[in-house]
Amino acid sequence: MSENITSQDALARLAAVIESRKASNGGDPQASYVARLLHKGPDAFLKKIGEEATEVVMAAKDADHGGDATKIVYEVADLWFHSMIALAYYGLTPADVIAELQRREGTSGIEEKALRKVLAREAEAP
Repeated sequence: MSENITSQDALARLAAVIESRKASNGGDPQASYVARLLHKGPDAFLKKIGEEATEVVMAAKDADHGGDATKIVYEVADLWFHSMIALAYYGLTPADVIAELQRREGTSGIEEKALRKVLAREAEAP
């Protein structure tokens, strides 16, 4: 359990740093990579998320063929980092993601996907 608390604390600390880089909190795009991405807007950080997701896939494929599996961790860290920028931009936090994962805990992935489809159809209905 202490590992979970430590992980959540690390995510919360990183989220606080990202939050501090918002323009409304004095973030300077000339001095901070995060502030620059936030200043450029969604196209910039969403592009990075796409790139990082591709790099996760490539690292996993490399590991399947004898490559260093620890590179997956490095690439997932980059993906999470850029995803956290998106969360901050939209006023969300890692705690929101953790709460959603906890909500899903014990639910079959197949059932969860089916429920999302039903809810989507209901939302589209007149």
